Amino acid sequence: MSRRVLLVDDDAAVREALSQTLELADIGCIAAGSFVVAADHITRDFEGVIISDIRMPGRDGFHLLAHTHAIDPDLPVILLTGEGDIPMAVKAMGDGAFDFLEKPCAAKDLLAVVERALKNRALVLENRELRQLIESGDPAARMIFGESDLAQALRGQVRRVAQAGGEVLINGAQGTGISKIAEVIHLSSTRSKRPFLKRAAHDLDADTLAAAFRDGDGGSLFIDEINMLPAQSQLALFEILEEAPATRLIAGSTRDLAIELDEGRFHGDLYYRLAVMPVRIPALSERPKDIPVLFRRYVAQAAEQSGQPAPEITPQITAALMAREWPGNARALMTEAMRFVMGVSDAPEVDEGVGLVAQLAQIEQSLIEGALKGAQGQASDAARALKLPRKTFYDKCTRYGIKPEDYRG
Repeated sequence: MSRRVLLVDDDAAVREALSQTLELADIGCIAAGSFVVAADHITRDFEGVIISDIRMPGRDGFHLLAHTHAIDPDLPVILLTGEGDIPMAVKAMGDGAFDFLEKPCAAKDLLAVVERALKNRALVLENRELRQLIESGDPAARMIFGESDLAQALRGQVRRVAQAGGEVLINGAQGTGISKIAEVIHLSSTRSKRPFLKRAAHDLDADTLAAAFRDGDGGSLFIDEINMLPAQSQLALFEILEEAPATRLIAGSTRDLAIELDEGRFHGDLYYRLAVMPVRIPALSERPKDIPVLFRRYVAQAAEQSGQPAPEITPQITAALMAREWPGNARALMTEAMRFVMGVSDAPEVDEGVGLVAQLAQIEQSLIEGALKGAQGQASDAARALKLPRKTFYDKCTRYGIKPEDYRG
């Protein structure tokens, strides 16, 4: 969750002083001089808290408090009171204000209340998200993590393929979770109450293939590394599929089957049968924005499994994770999370001595490189993915010595 405060006060000097205090504590600040200006920022999804003066011309802090709680009763509102306003502030607490502070307030008092409110807000939003996922019954939302456009697209594609029926071909680099995506497709389909079987391709012959389809009993059969299926078994599999079996085939491969076909190692008819509904899992290098999201999930899982408390994931650790290549993808990140929880991680951290600006630059460079990898070196597409003007994107590439052409091919 982003650390943000919506600060509402009609006194410009107070707004400037409080904004500076918050920003020095790495808390983003949206400053507004009135309720009218602030109202557009008050939403149920606002990832932060509100600080408002009680006495303001027009619609005062009480009106803002009532308006906020009509939209989201769990959104913390901290009220600022002037001398003599304490009884009013106590009344506001009875009306649901999170806390109040008397002006002028010391920086440490302000930050202590704000940090408490931010933690409260983060917990509310996290619980709300979990409830939504449980209520939605959406396996793709529950099991495919990430906030990037590529993660959103993968979830959408999995849902569509799951409902379409027919054979599926899942392709991705080592460690991207091909088997997991196959299971999500099964759970998202009308076959979810039927068996989900997994078989390795390299030791399947015609008889074991036929038996696997029978054992599937109208569910789904996942064959891992379909490119390793022996030549005779490839032909046998194609013939089984021609008979329209009750069990659905989901095939996975870390190799490009089009190349395997061109080089004569894969049966042509089987390839074209599988290629109707392909699903490609993007590598972590293409979506570095998702690395912190995945790592937090894996740390929580590792802590629960090991019975250890989850260590704090600092901005320095996040920046270091995003700067790494992760050729092992999600599997390697999961291993790193377990090591992190057990206290044996040797991942390099960003040097705290270089300051926040340098740390943010490192993250920005990782995002640009990831966007270029995802766009196969097409700068315009990468800029669009990052929602940056092309000139700004090229300027940043120049600053970091990044050449888009290095990411082509």
